[in-house]
Amino acid sequence: MKIFKSNSRGGAPDYIILFGTFLLIIIGLAIFTSASSDLGKLKFNDSYYYLKHQLIYGLSVGTVLFWLASKFYYKNYQKFAVILLLFTFILLVLVLFTPLGKASGGSLRWLKIGPLVFQPSELLKITFIIYLASWLSDKTHRLESFWKGFLPFLIICGLTALLLIFQPSTSAAVILMLTAVIMYFFSGAKFSFIISTVILGLAGFFIISYLTPYRWERLTSFLNPDANTQTSSYQITWARIAIGSGGLWGKGFGQSTTKLHYLPQPIDDSIFAIIAEELGFIGALFIILIFVFIIIRSFLLAKKTGDKFGQLLLIGFGTLIGLQTFMHIGAISGLIPLTGIPLPYISYGGTALAIFMAISGIMVNISKTHLNNRL
Repeated sequence: MKIFKSNSRGGAPDYIILFGTFLLIIIGLAIFTSASSDLGKLKFNDSYYYLKHQLIYGLSVGTVLFWLASKFYYKNYQKFAVILLLFTFILLVLVLFTPLGKASGGSLRWLKIGPLVFQPSELLKITFIIYLASWLSDKTHRLESFWKGFLPFLIICGLTALLLIFQPSTSAAVILMLTAVIMYFFSGAKFSFIISTVILGLAGFFIISYLTPYRWERLTSFLNPDANTQTSSYQITWARIAIGSGGLWGKGFGQSTTKLHYLPQPIDDSIFAIIAEELGFIGALFIILIFVFIIIRSFLLAKKTGDKFGQLLLIGFGTLIGLQTFMHIGAISGLIPLTGIPLPYISYGGTALAIFMAISGIMVNISKTHLNNRL
């Protein structure tokens, strides 16, 4: 088995994904330093507490994972796709049903094993996409079958969504299910199956939202944000104030006035509002464009990739990055209902940063294996 494989064309990485990833991380760390300094001083008497945590558990681990993923021959993931997904499912079950699960902010998403604390739901973003890419690229003729194609697809997606919703992590479930639908579409599945999946997914989302008061409150607050500006709409109200006050060029680095006493979760769920406040419309647009280039590039690379598994991996990861970026920015801007979703490569969270760096590493490895790096 080939574990590491070089490209016969010289092994040069795709520079758009490579530079885009690390440019986002560098800009993100600068913004993160500003957004977290007052909060760290207030809670821990250390202005750099959160930054040090992000550097140690996010960037350092992520750099190692990026390097390994960029060197590890991506087709080997296909051989272990089932094992990787089952392993992640076991971790999620341990979070939900054993004392190893650690709650924070009303959500049970963290697994604590000795000194190690991480989010298995972030790992699921990689293993779920790897599994789907493997399954959809193997024996593609079964995609025409209800029993051998559509039903198993619904079962694996439903099981994955339920494990996330129980945490609860509805936004992560929505992102992964939409990613699955996009991958299903590009794999060549019957259009009727795709439409049926979307209808079932929407029905399930609204039923779950209606049955859980806090989820339903988020939907109603989105439809009428001015009704509860001091309760359910408080975060989005102050996020809009922060974004609007940034104007065209922003207030300047470190000059945000909403990040400490007004805007909740300025280092994770609300960090784009801090970006817009300090860097203005121009700075926020620049960051959005970096994401857009990475996403478009992943689809262009997928088009050039002759291997079906590699193609679906690129589509899945590009879709994941795109959806999570849109949901973070859209939610904090009031375009969609408020969700607790981090901005990839930028928001606070060691596990999230490390996982997205690993995703970039896998995409780079695919590009080195197949492509000549010309658009």
